[in-house]
Amino acid sequence: MTSRTEAGDVLTELVLAVFRLNGGFLDAADRLAEPAGLTAARWQVLGAVLKEPKSVADIARDMGLARQSVQRLADILAAEGLAAYADNPAHRRAKLLAMTDAGRAAIRDIGTRQHVWANRISEGIEPRALETALDLLRMLTKRVEEGGV
Repeated sequence: MTSRTEAGDVLTELVLAVFRLNGGFLDAADRLAEPAGLTAARWQVLGAVLKEPKSVADIARDMGLARQSVQRLADILAAEGLAAYADNPAHRRAKLLAMTDAGRAAIRDIGTRQHVWANRISEGIEPRALETALDLLRMLTKRVEEGGV
């Protein structure tokens, strides 16, 4: 059996910490989204089409999620009037998910609470330290996506 390197040990601890942090982020996101009638997952999908309509497959790829789960959430958002399907000039069958005015209002509502939350959580942390952490997470994400298991 191959033993881990020192970096491999630290990476393993980082993975465990990220799992715990992810759980905390999802819990906070659910609490932030709930007054707007959303869940963290619905907020995430709706936020993916904030700037421009996208296909379900594109949303899933961008977010690292299964297309089927994004499709289910997109259908719910459309049924609730927070998003709508539109024709996709690039693909006849793959519709684009677009945000509606009601969806934009929900995102604005959540944004107000999220800004307060983000400011409180990041208080006392140097922005450069957060940027360094973000750079590391992006690098690790790329390596994991390229390296598989």
